[in-house]
Amino acid sequence: MLTGLKNAFRIKDLRDKILFTIAMLVVYRIGAHVPVPGVPFQSMVDLFSGNSSVAQGAMALLNLFSGGALSYVSVFSLGIMPYITSSIILQMLQSVVPSLHELAREGEVGQTKITQYSRYLTLALAILNSIGYLFLFKSYGVSFAGLDTPEIIFDIMVVGTLTAGAMLIMWIGELITQRGIGNGMSLIIFANIMAGLPQAIASSLGGDVMGIVVTAVILVVIIAVIPLIVFLERGQRRIPVNYAKRVVGRRMMGGQSTYLPIKVNTAGVVPIIFASALLYFPAQLAVFFPGIGWVQAVAGALSSGWLNWILNVVLIVFFAYFYTSMVFNPDDTADNLKKQGGFIPGVRPGKATAAYIKNALNKITLPSAIFLALIAIVPSVVFSFTGNALIQSFGGTSVLIMVGVVLDTLSKIESQLKMFDYDGIFK
Repeated sequence: MLTGLKNAFRIKDLRDKILFTIAMLVVYRIGAHVPVPGVPFQSMVDLFSGNSSVAQGAMALLNLFSGGALSYVSVFSLGIMPYITSSIILQMLQSVVPSLHELAREGEVGQTKITQYSRYLTLALAILNSIGYLFLFKSYGVSFAGLDTPEIIFDIMVVGTLTAGAMLIMWIGELITQRGIGNGMSLIIFANIMAGLPQAIASSLGGDVMGIVVTAVILVVIIAVIPLIVFLERGQRRIPVNYAKRVVGRRMMGGQSTYLPIKVNTAGVVPIIFASALLYFPAQLAVFFPGIGWVQAVAGALSSGWLNWILNVVLIVFFAYFYTSMVFNPDDTADNLKKQGGFIPGVRPGKATAAYIKNALNKITLPSAIFLALIAIVPSVVFSFTGNALIQSFGGTSVLIMVGVVLDTLSKIESQLKMFDYDGIFK
């Protein structure tokens, strides 16, 4: 692997992409520590520290997902969540709205239009979230007003700055996807998780022997789980495919045997990201009603506790099937095999082949979805009994996202290396 990474820096185009990705992530992390002008910095830090309801409630989860930016009311306080939420909404609408479905099938032109719709929706969600956070902070006694300036001016400045920060994050993510290496949205989430790791480890250690032992056990368990996650991410179901012999001009074509690879976890980490975004959405809505007790209670119940665990499992399994059906179409695969003269031994071409592939896809998606759900839920259950900060910040979901993002990024680097006749990273 080290040799492969060394070779990556020998190729100018690939080196530039890697350095550009790192530079964009550095810019993002700098922005996560730049506070909004006029905000009482220390008041916000105190609000999110200690045993306050904000530190322990639904807002703590939003702060975790933003990489700690929300606790500083930085320009990037909203994080990547508005963009993720808009992506979820548009992807679900593609299966309901015929016009969006047709756009998705038009290739690059249709995807460009859908991306534009996603940007507009992200802007609307960012404005709503910014206004909600402003109301929430004011409800806890944080004042943004100056002595000689009307408070409405500060309110507009805060909302405008937070909204601009969310749009800038979206732009950074798209730039990384287009000009860098890997998926920009996933890499930003990866950076947020890594940013909170040192503080979580320090909090878990606690300065005593018991804290050191507990932290060591947690880290050992995390290291032991990583190979299982890698095995799931790299696992494939290989369906044998034969090609009939045919004469093209004066040449004999076909006659060889190959296989159709189907990933065990076709959806990757998307189901967990989507499920987390939907479960955090009530917490985002609750900021509009800081003084209503039952709204805060519902948001807190959906953000943690047994109801959150059940909904997490259901949503992860649902999104695993939903996203898999979007990225892998058995009907199109069967049609392509038929046009190329390929067939699965013992299965008729056409509809029977599509049904066979769909059945195989469903069989391998269910266990992978259950595994994803367990990885996401078990650390949350353990955290509810122990209260260890390391489990909350670096639990199963975080590890799964990080491993998935690293493997996806390394796979893209490997494909670039093979284009230049270098050995890949995975051997």
